[in-house]
Amino acid sequence: MNTETNLKNVAAAEQRTRHPSFAEAFRFWLKLGFISFGGPTGQIAIMQTELVEKKKWISQSRFLHALNFCMLLPGPEAQQLAIYVGWLLHRTWGGIVAGSLFVIPSMFVLWGLSYVYVAYGNIPWLAAIFYGLKPAVMAIVAFAVIRIGSKALKNSVMWSIAAVGFVAIFFFKVPFPAIVIGAAVLGFFGGKFWKGKFFLASGHGVANSADESAVGDDSEAAAHTKPALAGAIKIMAVCLVLWWLPVVLLGVWQGTEAVLFREGLFFSKAAVVTFGGAYAVLPYVAQHAVEHHGWLTAPQMMDGLGMAETTPGPLIMVTQFVGFLGAWNNPGNLSPLLAATLGALITTWTTSCPVFSGRFSARLTSSRCAATRK
Repeated sequence: MNTETNLKNVAAAEQRTRHPSFAEAFRFWLKLGFISFGGPTGQIAIMQTELVEKKKWISQSRFLHALNFCMLLPGPEAQQLAIYVGWLLHRTWGGIVAGSLFVIPSMFVLWGLSYVYVAYGNIPWLAAIFYGLKPAVMAIVAFAVIRIGSKALKNSVMWSIAAVGFVAIFFFKVPFPAIVIGAAVLGFFGGKFWKGKFFLASGHGVANSADESAVGDDSEAAAHTKPALAGAIKIMAVCLVLWWLPVVLLGVWQGTEAVLFREGLFFSKAAVVTFGGAYAVLPYVAQHAVEHHGWLTAPQMMDGLGMAETTPGPLIMVTQFVGFLGAWNNPGNLSPLLAATLGALITTWTTSCPVFSGRFSARLTSSRCAATRK
């Protein structure tokens, strides 16, 4: 029996796609940063097509498992997923590169658009370009829903849960976290009392025996993916220092009443409550930025949301536009452009750092969850 199993493992290893080099992965993550339109759904669809189906760098079940886990963490789930796959392929630096390149292109694009917006106003030809992009973006999103849904929903029970979730969020405006928690509770009890319907998508049976992915279901776990409490704590500590150091330095330099410091403080707080994706936290950000702090007006907030929706990168990057305008309108002793640039940078930094912190430190839990699937 053991001999037969070993032979199967050897055969699977021979069929498996070659592990990508760091340079190959770098080129892909850079490309993804420029083509990741369509919000989280479109971005996840692109990674599904490229990483699972075309390049075969990760198996379908491991991809879906990672996606489910990332949805439970604060921050953009698509960026979390990119960090996870990058880390899985090339350890910590792989995750840093994947997550950074996911937002860096959009950071420069939004900075340029923000400057054009404050310097020249809402230019008609620029608005027309955005308007023309929207149908293409919607097509990407629709395609993504069909593609990923057909992969993840394997039976009538799963389709029913998805349908109930859609009705709850679309017609009854049920908060996204409540839907996720409800689905998790159903999965917990379903796994105990109705295993035949709840373990089809994650099982490792014959269908996966010939997995050709570079990181497949039957591949031996790499050393860096194994549970390590000490490593998780160390990474969390480093990320926390990197996260808060620029905020503290701005407070020392400009004072705690300066807009730059208050932006860093506010968006640090907002970043840890972004459960449910950008749409769940944007009302909170808009209310405080417009009504409480007065960094920009409600029409300007809507213009920023339109920019973020039609540019690559996570939708939460609209916060960079808020940080830019907030500092532009309240530059203090700095020039408006310098203040706005620093405001955009500190906003992006404090919004993104918790994503890396949560993703890397959560590897202990995700590794154990992955181990239970085998």
